[in-house]
Order: sequence, then C-alpha cells, then structure tokens
Amino acid sequence: MSQATLRLLDKADKEILKLPRAVKGAIYDFQHRFRQDPENPGLRFKQLKGHPRLYSARVNLDYRALLLHAGGNDYILVAVRPRQEVYDNLDKFAYQINPVTGGIEFLDLLTIEKVVPPDPGPDPDPRPGPAPRPEPAPLFAGYAAGTLLELGVAEPLLGLIMKITTEDELLGLAAYAPQLTGEVLLALHDGKTVEEVLDQVTTPVKAEDEIDADDYQSALSRPATAVTTKDAALQEILEDDFGRWRVFLHPTQRKIVERSYRGPARVSGGPGTGKTIVALHRVRHLVERLGPGERTDVLLTTFNKNLAADLRHRLLALAGPDILRRVDIVNIDRLASDIVTPTEAGAGRRWIDDTKAVVQWQELLDELGQRRWDAEFLHDEWSQVILGQGVTTRAGYFRARRAGRGRPITREDRAAIWQLAERYVMRLDDKGLWTIRQVAERAARIEAERARDTAAYLADQVSSAKVQRESGIWHRPRYRHIVVDEAQDLSAAHWRLLRAMVPEGPDDLFIAGDTHQRIYSHQVSLGSLGINIRGRSSRLTLSYRTTHEILRAAAGLLGTEEWDDLDDGRDDLTGYRSVLHGPEPVYTGYPTWAAELDGIAAQVRAWGGGSIAVCVPARRMVGEVERWLGQAGIESCAIDGDGPKKPDSPVHVGTMHRFKGLEYQRMIIAGVADGLLPAGRVLDHAAEDPLRYRRELRQARSLLFVAATRARDSVAISWHGRKSRFLP
Repeated sequence: MSQATLRLLDKADKEILKLPRAVKGAIYDFQHRFRQDPENPGLRFKQLKGHPRLYSARVNLDYRALLLHAGGNDYILVAVRPRQEVYDNLDKFAYQINPVTGGIEFLDLLTIEKVVPPDPGPDPDPRPGPAPRPEPAPLFAGYAAGTLLELGVAEPLLGLIMKITTEDELLGLAAYAPQLTGEVLLALHDGKTVEEVLDQVTTPVKAEDEIDADDYQSALSRPATAVTTKDAALQEILEDDFGRWRVFLHPTQRKIVERSYRGPARVSGGPGTGKTIVALHRVRHLVERLGPGERTDVLLTTFNKNLAADLRHRLLALAGPDILRRVDIVNIDRLASDIVTPTEAGAGRRWIDDTKAVVQWQELLDELGQRRWDAEFLHDEWSQVILGQGVTTRAGYFRARRAGRGRPITREDRAAIWQLAERYVMRLDDKGLWTIRQVAERAARIEAERARDTAAYLADQVSSAKVQRESGIWHRPRYRHIVVDEAQDLSAAHWRLLRAMVPEGPDDLFIAGDTHQRIYSHQVSLGSLGINIRGRSSRLTLSYRTTHEILRAAAGLLGTEEWDDLDDGRDDLTGYRSVLHGPEPVYTGYPTWAAELDGIAAQVRAWGGGSIAVCVPARRMVGEVERWLGQAGIESCAIDGDGPKKPDSPVHVGTMHRFKGLEYQRMIIAGVADGLLPAGRVLDHAAEDPLRYRRELRQARSLLFVAATRARDSVAISWHGRKSRFLP
C-alpha cells in the first residue's frame, strides 16, 4: 500500500497538549503507522458520514484522529477526540478554505459552543414570574455579516459571534477559532475601526493568488495554512516542549519577514509575540535572497552571549547548516571586542563590566573627596553621553544631547564632569583597564573610519573592472544586512558601531525589540544616530507563549509609566493579548526571608514537575535559594553569565537579569519587597533627581515584567516584610 503524507494543523497541537500522556504517546505511534500505510486494518481508517473530505482513524481504543483529505495522499491531522464524541457529533465539525487568506480552516463547533452557548430558543414555560433582567447587548451587533466575512472571519462561526456578550466569551471563542477570526474580533473589540483592522490584520495575510474553495492541495502551500510535516516537530509538541513555537511563523509575521524595506525597519511587540522568531526568519530570507556564496554577508546580533548562543541553536534548527555558515551570530560586546582587540589600542588591556566600572568611579571619587556626584550617575553620563555620542573634546561635550538623562546640568557642571571623566580615563589607563563601554565606542570609531575609506575607495574605482586594493584583498562593506534582536538593550555606541558596519540602503538594518523589556539604562533615539525607522515599523500584539491571566497581571506591573519607541515617539501595549488560558498568578507575603524560602520550597513541591524557575532581585539571594532548596531535598542550579550551570536540573535559580530570553512553564518570583524592588538606592533619587528616579523605577518595573512573562502556565509572586510598591 502507498505511503501517505501527514501534516499537523497548528490549532490541533494546542488540544493535543491537553490530552493524557498515554494518549499523546499513542498519537506519536499512530502518525508513524499512518504515514507507512493509511489502510492498515489496525487504524480503522474511514470517511465520516456527510463529510466528503473528513476521515477518522484509530489512535487507541478510546480516541480517534480526525483527518482532512487535501487530495492525493495528503492528509492533515486536525483534531484528536474521544471515539464516541466523534460519532455523536458529526454535524458539529466544519472545514473550509478561507476566501480571504486561502488557508485551510477546521472548526470544532461543539467545543466552541461550550464557551459561547447557542441561543436556547423560547422559554418552554411561559408562566408569569419575576421580570427578567435585560440581556446584555452582543459585542458585535453593530457589524454586518458581510463586513466580518470581508475581514476574514470564518463563516460557520457568524451565528455564534453574534451571540457573544462578554470578553470572557470572546476570549474563549478566539482560543478555538481560526487564527485570523480571533485576531479580527479582538482588534474590533479593542476599538479599532473596520478600516484599521482591514489594513493592519487582514491585508497582511490576504492571498495574492486566486482562491478556489475546493482546491485543498493548492491551499496547503499557502502561508495561511500553518502545518508541520516532520516527525521531530510533532514529537516536540507531544513532549510538551517549547520547540515548535520557537521557530513557528504566523502569516502576519511572514509579511514582515518577506517585505522589502527602503532602509532600516523595526518590529516591536510584547513578550512572546514572536519578535525573535521574525528576526530568525528574516535572516534566512535575506541569505536566501542573496543566492549562493561563501562570504558572511549577514550579521545577527543581540545584547548578551547567552541569547546569541540561543539564536545560533534556533537558526540551525530553522534553516540548517548551509544558511548558518553565511551568518555571523555574535553578541554586541563580543563583536566590538573582536574589532578592537587586534588593534594597537586594544593590546594588553583587560575589559571590565559595568559593575566593576562603577567601582572604579567610586574609588576615584573617594580619593578626590568628591561628593557632588554619585558614581552611577557619572558612569551613565560618561557611557551614554560622552562615549555614546563619540564625544572627544570638552567643547563637544558642551554641545552633546542629553535627552532622557534626567537631572539637568549647567555649563559649569559639564566642565566639572568632563574633568572627572578625563581623570577617570587616566586611572583606567594606568591600571591597564578598559570598560566595555570604551570598547564599544572605540569599535564604532574604527568601523566608521573603515566605512569612509571603503566608500571613498569604491567611488574612485567605480569604473575599474577589478574593484580591489593593490594588495589584492577585496575592499568591501563589512556586511550587506544586519539583524538585531533585543534591540532595546543596546547603547548609543553599539548603534553607531552597527550603523558603520552596513552601508545605508534597502534592507540594511532590521531591528526587533520592546522597550517595556529594557532592563539596562540604555535609552537612545535611533534617528539621532543616523538610523531612520519612521514609516518602517511593525507591531505584533498576540502572545504565543503565556496565558491571558499572566499577561494581564504582568501589564499591571508596568504601572502608568510612559515608554519610548527607540526613537522620539511613544510605545504602549495596547492590544497585547493571548488566547491561552491558565490559573491567575498567586501573590503571597511572608514575615521573614526564612519563611519566604520555606514557601518557595513548598510551591516547587506543589507544582511537582515541568520546567520551574525561581527568580530573585539580588545576586546574594540566588545562593540562599539554592541552599534552602537543597536542604528541602529539591535539586536546583544557578543561572550565570553562560546560562544554567546544569540545564537538566528541575529548578533553575537566578537574578531577574539572567532570565532575559529564557522560558519556563512555571515561575516563582521571590523577594519582591520594597527596598529590593525597587532597590533602596533608587528611592534616594526621588527628591534630588526626579527624572532619574522615574527612569530607574521604569527599569525596575521592566525587570519584574520580564520575569513574569518568562512563564507559560503559572506564576507565583512572593515577598517578605513590606511588599513592593509595584504589586497590586
């Protein structure tokens, strides 16, 4: 018997995850056997009555797979249901090719009706009684059926949609409806006009070719039909792993990935909306568009080395080794170091991080008996203004832009700060030290000079048949394309470096980031650094990672602060949502740190398994949590600069900064107390430097927001003493 191709519809995997473990194992075995011989008698493969394309097959004694026949030997696994439920509810299954996107959609009306109950009809007992309460108005009563269909809403759901009266019912329907239907309804409910939804939600996924409502084979190849075909991808889903969603690309995202831009472009969005996924697919798209070759024309960079290593692993899984060989993947400070180290200026130097750099500032101030400025303020001023803008003279510092720096300073103040900065640099030179900020600034200068030389050389040689140096080495721009992930954490010097490494032009820079997740003090205006993203920005709003309950709580942790858009505008989380559901976050206070540690151990034991992390605001608390869990018989490991020391450990423990880019099923965020978050030193700035105070409060809120949104299923937040002012 001939073999079959079996694909998995993206909506099916969410339901499969909820099935008992034994059933998931049976599904994995079933898909192997079905591919080899769909007519194996043990599978009991048959067409369902009244459905020309829908078939059932035996998974085990109690469960059946529902398979949609796309033509030939192509089948799509659209659902796995209890055996009796399948045969008792054949009229509740619907499928179609969406006339707007051309993608295949499957609808289980039985499940959807459980969250949006159908109209019960007239009251069978019309006897007089208390006056009934007025029924709430349906949320979508003001929209004509034709309008919703034009936006891409699935026609079989129109009747139920017109009965939705609460947001909970809407979220319940969106969880089971086709992706576009859910996004359209949620956008309308958020107050967007029909025209805005058509432009922002529907048009990006609209099919470019003519749609035949009966041609399921052609529909399979359209981006709107999100399916997976490989056994490994199905195995990741059955093992309840994050793997599939770490490379999955939604059609809305695909439009962003494949678009041609006339210059730098930016994609923003809250945690879990797929910014990194978009960046990875963008890298693959750029390399494939370049065609065959050996040189590395594309740079993929991010803030720290853990994230860079993760990007390398994910790009390999997504695109394979041939694409990976064409891409440099390196964190931004390593990139700067690689440029500076071979030069005379970098010889014999030892790099120090920000923490150690602040210590050097403090020692200098102590030696001078200087109390007018604090070490952190001077470090930020020197790093972000002087080094960030490439200022090399006292006069240049007097003219430097200080937007967002907070505390205003006079001309006399600038003169004093410049003198201290000169003393500081001399101190570092005497010790053979260089801060990572200095390295970034020097690398930016080296690359800017190289870019000027390259442009001049190419202009001189434009008529030459061989554009090359006399030495025979090709003189060319460093990269043709640069893709940046976690862009909000890069400093001004980093951006000057990247701007110099790629010539201005189409598709030069692609930037992914979210300023709500800025956990370092780097606030920049890209436009002022020669990176103009205006008119070339896209925004993602749907989280694929975590639940509606966690997102709602996490957004509340941000308070009413204003957030920038990496330029001189504002950004917010309007429309940011998830259609996944789970338990509400748990908040617990304790009288002492010891009591809270007992609570952490109890919560880990109560959860029992899955990927669990414990997040704390201070470095000293990491070791204390590890030791306490160990005494309770719970294995754990710390997360350091290279990631978890023992990745297979059941519990990971780290500071909030360490969890950037990581994902877990369950998170404990401990020590969320006033004086720890925000730190006591932040509160000291409230009177003397209100703008700095607000900036550092925003940074602390971002840390808590990032920590909470690392979780997929559950979050427990605790404190001892007085709880943080950030908590509800």
